[in-house]
Amino acid sequence: MVPRARVANVANALTAFRMLLVPVFLVVMFVGDGHETYWRTVAFIIFAVAVITDHFDGALARSYGMVTEFGTLADPIADKALIGSALVGLSVLGDLPWWVTVLILVREVAVTVLRLVVLRRGVIPASRGGKLKTLVQAVAIGLFVMPLSGAWLTTAWVIMLVAVVLTVVTGVDYFVSAFRDWRARPARQG
Repeated sequence: MVPRARVANVANALTAFRMLLVPVFLVVMFVGDGHETYWRTVAFIIFAVAVITDHFDGALARSYGMVTEFGTLADPIADKALIGSALVGLSVLGDLPWWVTVLILVREVAVTVLRLVVLRRGVIPASRGGKLKTLVQAVAIGLFVMPLSGAWLTTAWVIMLVAVVLTVVTGVDYFVSAFRDWRARPARQG
């Protein structure tokens, strides 16, 4: 029998901490008129800390046998809550066009629903492209949260456009892979 990891572990604590940072991040980002340099810098720091915890919770869980059902469920929820709230917040403030936010969120919801639909036939693991997409999205969003101007803002836009392209390409890839796997594998009995 394989020993089960305890739910109360460092990896899950980091995931829970990231979930708690989401509302704090949003409140800080909207202090004043939402464009005060000091508060946007603080919001960026909170966002960066949350993104960094995403890397460490998964690495710790896999390396030290701390993978739990809670972590498997809570980690992607925390990720989507952080990215989604940042995108919506930036669009509400007028710093990011709504089409970018909607496109990214529709892809995230569609892939999540797809994963749930095909769960009986097996888990669709995160691809390298999906992991790269997440990293590029986090960098782009972080740059938009920072109070930047001039060449830095241009850089933020270039990275955001790369994130949008990766979002579309990896979304299509997930659907193609799921369809291929759906046809190749019988449903698991459970």
